[in-house]
Parts: sequence; structure tokens; C-alpha cells
Amino acid sequence: MVPARVPPPLRWLLPGAMWRMRTEERVLFLTFDDGPLPGLTPWVLDTLRAHGAKATFFMLGRNASAHPGIVQQVRDEGHGIGNHTWSHPDGWRTTTDAYLADVERARACTGSSLFRPPYGRIGARQFKALRSRYQVVMWDVLSADYDSRLSPGRCLHRVTAAARPGSIIVFHDSLKAERLLRATLPAALDRLSGMGYRFLRLPEPGPTALPK
Repeated sequence: MVPARVPPPLRWLLPGAMWRMRTEERVLFLTFDDGPLPGLTPWVLDTLRAHGAKATFFMLGRNASAHPGIVQQVRDEGHGIGNHTWSHPDGWRTTTDAYLADVERARACTGSSLFRPPYGRIGARQFKALRSRYQVVMWDVLSADYDSRLSPGRCLHRVTAAARPGSIIVFHDSLKAERLLRATLPAALDRLSGMGYRFLRLPEPGPTALPK
């Protein structure tokens, strides 16, 4: 099982990437990867609206291109948009030229200078090439809502137990994650709100991330 929080030594491999926001306020930064998806992404927007929460959606270019109305709805409701590549390539198994081309193709649909590598996998040359044009955003807390072995209760615990001021939290608005996302997101918003947290979108470009 992937840990809910990335160990500090792994963060040092990507100097300049954003893992967590530097703040002492009780604020969290929800992010959603892989959408937009009809039915599910609008439900996420409804859920966020009901809790007065803002978030950032790291969209696949192919999905954003197919569903421009949902992209516009995300913007109209005051949420952020990030680039998650066009086709979700694995950076460890993709040549640098092909990877960069995939990222740039998605930029035409997302119009964002925030970038998150699929699977969190990005090669050193890819990272070096992209960091001059994008703020690379990783995460502080991974919900693992895509893992079919997890129960909703366990998924909820991963998020609420690991969250801390400035945490960047990853959920997924994808078919693979839908069961756990629908069960966990409202409960996480309720519990974390009860702990005094507010939910903000990531600024673009983002401020300096915490080193650990």
C-alpha cells in the first residue's frame, strides 16, 4: 500500500516541485486528477459548492477536449485547472521528447502553468525541461481512492489523519475511483471542516513549497 504521505527523502528528488503549501493557517488544497468526467466531475462540483470549498482539477487534455462544457463549469465556479498531460503517459517509460509533446498538447485545452505528472512519475530530464515553464505540483496526502482494496472508512482515515495545514490532497474524478470518491469526499469535507479547515484552490503560479 502506498503511504498516505510521501516520505521526505523522495521529495528531495524533485527540487522546486510543490508538495505542500507554506502556511500556518488551517487551510487545505484539494486536487482532483484525470477528469473531467461527465456525471462524476459535476457531482464533485456540487459537493464542493455545498461545503463552500474550492479545489484544483488536474485535467487530462483528451478529457478536457471532449468535455469543454465541464471545463468551463469548473472555471465558472471559481476552481483552478492544472495540466495532467494529454494521454496519461508514464514518465519513467516515455522518452523526454514524447512526454514534453504530450504535456504541450494538453496545455492548449487547460491553459494552465500548473502541471502534475501522471502516477507522480517524471524523469530528471523531463522535470528539468518542464520546470522552466510550469510549476510542478505533487502532493502531501494521497487518498488512494483508486485502490479497489480500500474500504471507504480506510480511505477517509488516510485523508483526515494525514492532513495538516497547507496539505495538497489528491483525489481522482475518474471511473476507477468513483466508488470511493463518492463515499469519501463528502465525509472528508465534513470532518475536516469540523477540524477548522478551509479549502482553497492552488494559486497559479504557486508560492514556495515546504521542503518536508
